[in-house]
Amino acid sequence: MSTNPADRESRIAHQVDIIADVGFGKFLKLLHTVSQRGIISLGVGEPDFNTPWHICEAALAAMRAGQTGYTPTNGFPELRQAVAEDLEKRYGVSYDPESEIVITVGSSQAMDLALRTILNPGDEVIIPDPYYICYPPCINLAHGIPQPVPTSADDGFRLEATKVARRITPRTRAILFGYPANPTGAELTRGDLAAVAEVAAAHNLLVISDEIYSRLIYDTEHTCFPSLPGMKERTILLSGFSKTYAMTGWRLGYAAGPADLIGAMSKIHQNTMLSPSGIAQMAALEALEHGEDDVRQMVAEYDRRRRLIVDSLNRIGLKCHRPQGAFYAFPSISITGLSSEDFTEQLLKEEEVVVMPGNLFGAQGEGHVRLSYATSITEIEEALNRLSDFVRRRRK
Repeated sequence: MSTNPADRESRIAHQVDIIADVGFGKFLKLLHTVSQRGIISLGVGEPDFNTPWHICEAALAAMRAGQTGYTPTNGFPELRQAVAEDLEKRYGVSYDPESEIVITVGSSQAMDLALRTILNPGDEVIIPDPYYICYPPCINLAHGIPQPVPTSADDGFRLEATKVARRITPRTRAILFGYPANPTGAELTRGDLAAVAEVAAAHNLLVISDEIYSRLIYDTEHTCFPSLPGMKERTILLSGFSKTYAMTGWRLGYAAGPADLIGAMSKIHQNTMLSPSGIAQMAALEALEHGEDDVRQMVAEYDRRRRLIVDSLNRIGLKCHRPQGAFYAFPSISITGLSSEDFTEQLLKEEEVVVMPGNLFGAQGEGHVRLSYATSITEIEEALNRLSDFVRRRRK
């Protein structure tokens, strides 16, 4: 067999070849061409809070107690029980912690397991556009085909059931969507979700409901999709601890759903990841049991930043809907006449402010940029001043 680099294409699986580079390559290369000193980043979707110390102490206690070995594939029983109790208390949806919940290495692994469990080659998955960057690649890796449904700022980037219905074909297997959404911060009302549920039931579709930002809600209440009538038996719920408790680096999430689907996901989990970290699980248990005040404080601070950044963007002339959850703003840059990538590149070079080009998140993201307000008020205020100067020079 030839090992000539020119033969590389034949050595790479087709499913890897078809994955787009998710746009980060060019962006990161650009970032490394400028001095890092003085740069303000509104690009990364990661809480700027440290993991609360009492949560870290629970992990330290686990290490001192020698809990450093393999764990049960589905996660510690006490953590699965705590997850089940939390979901029932908050949303009134009941899961058997023994057979209907699996603890995963982040909610991203939960999504990967869900897609590989339900998709056969050529099956289609409906997703909103704009979408979380990793949705299409994960669908592709599971041998599926993503089918984007356009959303727009005019209606707050809400996923509309009528548009979903128009995308359904004989190959459609599932609907995958996140809410509150990354990159738009859009939240879906109970009515929105009920309409999507009707479409799913009418066409016998599965639903993967990505609710990782469900606790980061501002002006409304979150409706958990499987709590809707008839939806628990056809829904895989994805969530985790990264965003809610500032635990991104701990890499711990979970999936909840019907026993047959969770059982199948666990088979894949056991033969790929084997088991989640026991230390991280003990930290997550502490977070669920004693982290409520931490969440309230973080959400209040995010809300303060949200109001500042959205009001300022609109004042600058970058029209921006008010996100109802998560920690992202997704303004239109149409007044500058620049593409999303050109805007991002020129803003970085001229004002040393990092934002994400909207086209990374789908065709509907072109003409927008994503700003994360998971950074300090001081940095946000300075970034907005620089952004205002940039827009004033570029305004058409």
